[in-house]
Amino acid sequence: MWSGTTVVDLTPEQVALLEQLVAQGFQVVAFPLYASAVGVRKGNCAALLVPAEGGRFRLLGEPSYLLEGNLSVRVNREGRKWFVWKRKQLEVTLERQAELERFAEGLTRALGVRT
Repeated sequence: MWSGTTVVDLTPEQVALLEQLVAQGFQVVAFPLYASAVGVRKGNCAALLVPAEGGRFRLLGEPSYLLEGNLSVRVNREGRKWFVWKRKQLEVTLERQAELERFAEGLTRALGVRT
């Protein structure tokens, strides 16, 4: 289903949820800095999931816009909003913000995740 170095013990229910995500166009990916979480990606956005009770997942942090394949953080600089990873930055536009919101809504709806 996916490859990488993610080290997470998953229940059969959690594996089934990830398979449902893949069927909906999400990719399951590994983020090496977060080996205890499962990464999911769609388009330019990604999120980290950690196992939760009842065979579910919960979000670790907030969904993120990807910069060079890495999770970014949103910051305000000089009166403007940016997605930032290390020394790279990308301005938060209406289109990028809308893509991130659609990703987050689709992910939480698909998984029934509680943030």
